[in-house]
Formats: sequence, C-alpha cells, structure tokens
Amino acid sequence: MSRYNGTVFIVDDDDDFRDSMQWLLESDDLPVESFSSARDFLSNYKGDKGCMLLDVRMPEINGLALQQIMLEREINLPIIVLSGHGDIPMAVTAMKNGAIDFLEKPFDDEVLIPLVQNALKKADVMFADQQQQEQIIKRYEDLSRREREVMTLVVSGKSNREIAEELGISPKTVEVHRSRVMSKMHAESLPDLVNQAAQLEN
Repeated sequence: MSRYNGTVFIVDDDDDFRDSMQWLLESDDLPVESFSSARDFLSNYKGDKGCMLLDVRMPEINGLALQQIMLEREINLPIIVLSGHGDIPMAVTAMKNGAIDFLEKPFDDEVLIPLVQNALKKADVMFADQQQQEQIIKRYEDLSRREREVMTLVVSGKSNREIAEELGISPKTVEVHRSRVMSKMHAESLPDLVNQAAQLEN
C-alpha cells in the first residue's frame, strides 16, 4: 500500500516523457495514472483525489483549455504545469488560472518529487474542503423554505423580533425555526452558521 494518499495524474502527449515520469514517480511509491491527451483524461477520470502534471502544449485540447474545462466541471486538482522553453507565457497564464507551480522541460528529476509531494498535501486540504462544502449544501437543501428565510435573516444580524416583523410571524415561531436551522445545519454557534452561509455563496 502506498504511503501517499492520492494519485498523480500525468497528462502529456509525449509517450516517452510520460512513461519516464510514471517510472520516476512509481519508484518513489507514488500512485500514478497517465493519459495521452486531455480528452483521454476527461473520459476516464473518476473523481479520485490527487494532483496533476499537465503539459501545456498538446493537440486538440491544450493544457490551458483543459484547465478551463476542469474549472467548469469542478474538478479540483492541484496542477503542476510542464512547459517547453517556448511555452513559458502559456505556463504563466496557467499559474494565473490556479496552477500551483510549473516546471520547464527538461528538468531535474529530484526537483519533481518534492513538488508532487507538496501538491498531494494541497489535494488533501482541497478534498476535505470540498467534502465539507458538499455537506453544507446538502444540509441547506434539507431546510424548508421558511427555515431558509430565517437563516438568511439570522446571519444578516437581525434579532428574532426584527425577523418576526419582517416575516409576519411571532418571535416564538422565529425561535423555533432558528433552533431547527441550527440543528439541521449542525451549527454549534451563530459564527459557525455565518461561516457556513458564506461557504454557500462561494
């Protein structure tokens, strides 16, 4: 069993380079899946946690285009961009779009491993954040329409009496709804509820 929690996804159209990268990473006990094109990756990716080594210059769908598609599909993987000398402007653009690092080919093998290890650590954090956000969304969707209204007003800082006047219900009823919101959202305090509401807006 690997000592790393996550997979390194290599997306590069150069067969020899891809094979050498896979051998290098697997020799350090890193789980690897490699793909010869962006389309190949998109067709086969199953949502597993990990990071990506992405070549920016590929036929059909280049690295920047794949990065954009991943954003649209909410595929959250830390990306290390691989570029040739003439691709540096593309690599810089990829960094601006959220890639965490880039390497210019050819590079020293010893430089790659620490970058990948760091990317997998980031993947752990991103994966945990994503799971937490999905839980918050699910809890919010389980609230009734009235409970959502009360939650919105509570996190905006309104008192029970102000909420009661705005919604045309009694303060006692507001208190009941507020209690249900706290329970259903698993919120331990008002700041916790405010924080969850902020995450729903992201």
